[in-house]
Amino acid sequence: MGRSIADQTVEELGGPGSVLVRQRRDHVDLDRLLHELEGTTGQAQEEVLTRIDRLVFSHAFAEESVLWPVLRRVLPDGEALTLRVEEEHQEVNELVTELETLGHDDPRRAQRLSRLVEVLREDVRDEEDVLFPRLQEKLDPAQLRRLGRQWEVVRRVSPTRPHPMVSRRPPGNALSALPLSVLDRSRDVVDAVVRRVPERLAPAGKAVSRGLAGLAGLVERVPVARRGDRPPTSR
Repeated sequence: MGRSIADQTVEELGGPGSVLVRQRRDHVDLDRLLHELEGTTGQAQEEVLTRIDRLVFSHAFAEESVLWPVLRRVLPDGEALTLRVEEEHQEVNELVTELETLGHDDPRRAQRLSRLVEVLREDVRDEEDVLFPRLQEKLDPAQLRRLGRQWEVVRRVSPTRPHPMVSRRPPGNALSALPLSVLDRSRDVVDAVVRRVPERLAPAGKAVSRGLAGLAGLVERVPVARRGDRPPTSR
């Protein structure tokens, strides 16, 4: 097995535009945020979790749409390798969805939060130590850079929130990506505005956010959005 991408130079990984360099950069940002999360409570914890969510979900959605189909095509054991990571992604979706419903004084919150951090770190290790070195063996630097451009484009227009009912594979994830991304990113804007407006205006903004969340829930429940998992990992 090849060396972990964590231990390689940018040049070894295919250059600055390589998908491996882009992936590692996001992983470094995630590690910084997880350290920042330690010891936080209340609103400060929510703010860090929000930044983690915005990074993690668009990153993972782009992986599932762009990278894992390539791994399944070029590796004889690509099916099993990607299934493991898809299961980790699904657990992250479910944990974040549950955390959004738990109050800060709920005794289950600390356990769920601890498990979320654990799964996120496991996911990074599986990708950097196993999946990406295997991908690196099959693709040349030019191919890695081309894949990096494709991944970056998809990442920038991917959903930014958990959607545990959506398939982790095409066609479900691909077909639901656009409406969910529009709804998620609209909620991001609304929620950012709510945090800045006077308290008397906040309820209206929160109502808009809830309405967008409800629409996203309807998209998740469309049958085609749940197609593609083999075996199913989504709810």
